[in-house]
Amino acid sequence: MVRRYQLIGLNCRYSHSGLALFYVRHALEHHLPAAKVGMDLFTINDPYYDTLLRISSSKADALFFSVYIWNAQYVSRLVHDLAAIDPDRPIILGGPQAPFAGELPPCCTLAQGEVEGLPAGFYRDLDQGVLQPVYRAEPGHPFPFPYRDEDFTTLLPNRLVYYESSRGCPFRCSYCLSSVGRKVGHKDVETVRQELARILSHEPRIIKFVDRTFNDNPERALEIWRFLAEQHGRTRFHFEIAPDRFTGEMFDLLEKVGPDRFQFEIGMQSTNPETLDAVNRRMDVDIAAENISRLVRLDTIHLHVDLILGLPYETGESFRESFNRVFFLAPHYIQMGLLKVLPETPIRREAEEHGLVFCRQPPYEILANRWLDHRSLARLHLLCECVEAFYNNRWFRTLWKYINRGGEEPYSFFAGLLAVCEEHRFFDLSHTQELLARMLRTLAGQRSDQDLLVNLLRYDWLRCGHRFLPPFLEDKPLAETRAMLRRDLPPSLEGLYDSRGRSEFFKRGVFLELSAEAVDYAEPGRGDRPALACFLPEQTTGVIKHSRVVLLEARP
Repeated sequence: MVRRYQLIGLNCRYSHSGLALFYVRHALEHHLPAAKVGMDLFTINDPYYDTLLRISSSKADALFFSVYIWNAQYVSRLVHDLAAIDPDRPIILGGPQAPFAGELPPCCTLAQGEVEGLPAGFYRDLDQGVLQPVYRAEPGHPFPFPYRDEDFTTLLPNRLVYYESSRGCPFRCSYCLSSVGRKVGHKDVETVRQELARILSHEPRIIKFVDRTFNDNPERALEIWRFLAEQHGRTRFHFEIAPDRFTGEMFDLLEKVGPDRFQFEIGMQSTNPETLDAVNRRMDVDIAAENISRLVRLDTIHLHVDLILGLPYETGESFRESFNRVFFLAPHYIQMGLLKVLPETPIRREAEEHGLVFCRQPPYEILANRWLDHRSLARLHLLCECVEAFYNNRWFRTLWKYINRGGEEPYSFFAGLLAVCEEHRFFDLSHTQELLARMLRTLAGQRSDQDLLVNLLRYDWLRCGHRFLPPFLEDKPLAETRAMLRRDLPPSLEGLYDSRGRSEFFKRGVFLELSAEAVDYAEPGRGDRPALACFLPEQTTGVIKHSRVVLLEARP
């Protein structure tokens, strides 16, 4: 009898692919080569009943789920309903959240730990249909290459391709599951090269390295980066890195890597030394900040910097300082997530000592602690949501440059913006670019630098490819500026148009008057005189893409 097993992935988004299930498939086919193994990928946003019907209609002899904090409740609901439909079909649950799934139906089995370390008895019992309630893996086993070539045309098109060149983490951060007795294991670099070459032959959009700290060994990271930098194609490579573990050689290489090839996710978590010490996060904050600034200046690598809200010893004031310091580094994305008090982590065991109050169901978000009562933490969380909405896109980059260089405290700016957002019920509305610009325009109306802010908002709006200003940003029709330039500009202008291309230039371009002060932030180094900005359809080449801008001399 040929056994059939179905692996069910429930991801946050369609673009995710779920690396763990590919490892499970590999292990099943290795230990039970006669078995037929299939895989279905869903998301937690899919209609529940449709997902249930698709899974329940499977002819598989057993179902496998990988359980994480983001899908635990969805999986739990599915498991209980599937058991009610077919109580005799085994359901195997693995993944970091599986041991905490609560009371399970009798048909469920827990597989704890890495699938490569499960005992041979698990596969024997699975094949014979006599599974025990729990199987525990031995840690430290080698991890294979989990993909087949056909995966890239069947399961993985238009999805992130996850790749693991190492397991474990050199840090032992008390809030992270990697701190729980897991040593770091690396694949040798030649194996990594061969496996990556195999993936790259299918030209995926993004390869996301899931190594917890990719550059824990800078020399090894440099070798892999060298290999990737030599590859042709448009694949992007995403890495989680420690910002204080860079060498001069690494920067020498990164200076030669073109834009849109590398993305770095950088875990700062906090800049408060007492907080970092309390969670066992060893990091030189000054070196980290210097390295991030150097990476920003390259303008070729997308930089995503993380802070965590709710860590021990992080007061409202120290979190404010952490945010200000990160903002002044000018990364492309600032993520400020809530601390998640995960089961079995050291910080969970220290919950009473730190006065941690947290949600009892996944994802276990912090509610309060000794340093932040619930109201204070909730207020900071709203400010973080405000930063998420306004900062983490390409829409207002010149405005942030002004806040960064103008001497204003970033935290105070966003606190003022939050007040405007609350007054206008911003968090109940769809966060379109127009709505965000409207909130910023409302804030500008309360400030002494209103004229400059509005000028910068107009500039940023048009730089995003729009050909018209929304009414709340317009002071006079853009057509008037175009008509004035059409009348005053010479028959030809070197680098922009000749006499035959003059009409096409005015059709393609959008024109805006900039004050001298706005010019200083829009195009630094261009002097202190007013100018006319010409927005053209071509895009810039840096990390953040905008329309090309040419500054023309304003009329006296």
